Amino acid sequence: MKLSTLCFCIRDNSVLLAMKKRDFGAGKWNGYGGKVGEKESPRTAAARELKEESNLFADERTLEQVALVRFYFDGSQLFECHVFLARDWQGEPGESEEMRPRWFSVSQLPFEEMWVADRKWIPLILAGKKLEAEVNFNTNGSEVKNFSYQERQFV
Repeated sequence: MKLSTLCFCIRDNSVLLAMKKRDFGAGKWNGYGGKVGEKESPRTAAARELKEESNLFADERTLEQVALVRFYFDGSQLFECHVFLARDWQGEPGESEEMRPRWFSVSQLPFEEMWVADRKWIPLILAGKKLEAEVNFNTNGSEVKNFSYQERQFV
């Protein structure tokens, strides 16, 4: 199981997504994120990954944790993902070797080009819910076998 992060930048009624250009998740729109380093907190990792992948600097203290999502593939847990929202940052989003940024209206997210489970949990966090969720995909991630969540508060 890999400890990971996702960070979604929110401006007005829009969310910044990035097209993953290589490796795991290539060809899908997603938030910015990645693995948590050995001596890193998820919040620190989220701020670092945002900077590395988008050239945006957000003070980690301003990141709002909105979810903890455990992703399973055919019953085996692959990721425990800490999800954050950023509403305050410095810089303009730039393309990196790994990610190509684009702003989307919250009401017009490109779900057909995202992970199939994203349409189940991302609208919840963008609507202000904080949650702990489990997503169980089939082996290749093309189908959601099970999704469940409960609302939760984060420190």
